[in-house]
Order: sequence, then C-alpha cells, then structure tokens
Amino acid sequence: MKVSVVVCTYSMERYGSFSECVESVLGQEYDPLEVVLVVDGNEEVYERVQRDFGREEDVIVHNNDENRGISYSRTKGAELASGEVVAFIDDDATAEPDWVQQLVDIYEETDAIAVGGDVKPDWQTDKPDFFPEEFYWLVGCVEPGFADDGEEVRNTYGSNISYRREEFLNVGGYDPNTGRKGDKHLQAHEAPVGVRLLDEYGQGMVYSEDAVVHHKLFDYRGEFSWLVSRSFWQGYSKRVMDLLYPDAPDDKSAYLKQLLTHFVPKRLSALVRSPSVSGLLQLVSIFAFTGAVGLGYLYAIAMPDVVEKANT
Repeated sequence: MKVSVVVCTYSMERYGSFSECVESVLGQEYDPLEVVLVVDGNEEVYERVQRDFGREEDVIVHNNDENRGISYSRTKGAELASGEVVAFIDDDATAEPDWVQQLVDIYEETDAIAVGGDVKPDWQTDKPDFFPEEFYWLVGCVEPGFADDGEEVRNTYGSNISYRREEFLNVGGYDPNTGRKGDKHLQAHEAPVGVRLLDEYGQGMVYSEDAVVHHKLFDYRGEFSWLVSRSFWQGYSKRVMDLLYPDAPDDKSAYLKQLLTHFVPKRLSALVRSPSVSGLLQLVSIFAFTGAVGLGYLYAIAMPDVVEKANT
C-alpha cells in the first residue's frame, strides 16, 4: 500500500519547523512512501523547498499560483499524490518514525476509509500553569477523553489525519472556504470531510493512539488572550458547521457536556482535597474558555448571513 504524505507551508518564518517536519516524514520506517510538499503562493519559500528537498527521491514540490489557504493546499496535494492513502501533517509538527506504519496497520487490518492518530503537545516554552489539558483541542492536540484506541470518530485533528485518497477526492476534499487563510476565522476544515464521508460511505474515521505526531506549541499558543479568542472563533465556526451540516454528529457539544458533567466535578473534588494555585487557575480557565465558545456561537446566531460571510 503506497502512502503519500502531504505537508503544506506558506512562510519563511515557519521554515525551520517545516524543515523538521519534512525530515521526520522522510525518516519514516514505512515503504513505499511519497512526500508531497505544497507551498501556498510564496516564491521565496518554494525556491528554498526546491533547493532543500526537490532532489529527494519520491518527493513532489508544488507552489500555488497565489495564497489559497490550507484547505485548498491540502486538497491540491492529494490531487498531485499517487498513493492509495494520503496522510496530512502540519508544518509545525514532527512524526514518530513508525507514524505511517501505524496508520497503514489499521487500513490493512480493517476496511477503514480514514484513519487518524494521536497529537501530543510539544511546548516550545513552559506550559502555562493556567492551561487545562481538557482544552488541548484548542491548540490542535488530543484532549483527555477524545476517543478510545480503535474507536470510530467523525474526524481527528488535522496534524495527524489520513484518508483513502480516491474516496477523499470523491467527496470533494477540503472545502477551500474553511481552514486557515489569512485572517479568516472559520475553522474545523476536517469536520465537513468527515461528515461527507459518513454520508457517502457510511464510515467514520478510526482513531489510533499508536500513530503519534508531536505538535509544536509556541509562546503565543500559551497566551490567555489568544486562547480566549481562539475559543470564541471555535464557537463561531461550530455555528457555521451546524448550519451547513445540521444532521452531522456533534462531537464538540458532546465533549463540552462531558467536560461540565465529568471533568469539572473531578477537578473541584481534587481542588478541595489538595488546594493549589495552578488547579484553581485551570478551573477558572475552563469556565472562561467554555464561556468564550458560547459567546462565539451566539455571535454567529446574531449574524443572519453568517454562512455567506464565511464564504467571502
């Protein structure tokens, strides 16, 4: 089973992390492997990528004609790929040497249409005392209670996700109106693909805790104001997804319910037994981030043309 790994990048500021990511992919123990590097409309970055990796065997390098965003770039990478499976990893992440092998094991042992794995935090600074692990999903990492090993979910996180290429492209790939593009705030570009795969093929994505990547978390991802803003736009994005896909599984609402009925009482009990400043700060952060998610959702409700605005 040939696997194509797609890595997208767009800025010289991220080139160091991107290079580490690509090296971790080239160092995979699995074969046959193809690597597709997509530069999002930056000629300087493209020339550097060509110079550093363009002569490597089974490496394809492409530059978009202009900045198109992460969703367009990933779908373009899948179109350029030739593997039966296409896997995606963020340019600020690194993969364990057996990452692809672990994904392939699931495909070969089951009839999975999509497989995703664990994303572990790789803090590039000290982890903030106030940051609760229940909100690792805000920074693209797997949170406690996400899923059991081998469980079928709608989607995993974008830094560790793969699909059977033909089926991925058959449902349209990633929607270019979602995902990171400049200062657009619509997130969750993996969710619509998961919904379309469920509708078309009746299958979700299998989660493998043994397929591991490490996601770099830089200073700004530990800033309280950034995390509150991120929470707000997650709520906004959830409202858009609810409007576009009203019958889709509601994974985030289910998790927020679990957060408030299980994790918060557990934290309160632990805080009573063993008071600590960090424990109190994390509990306060849980309520702050949850409230921001709710405000973002309500803000989107108040905008009657929210879907049209998201698509412009």
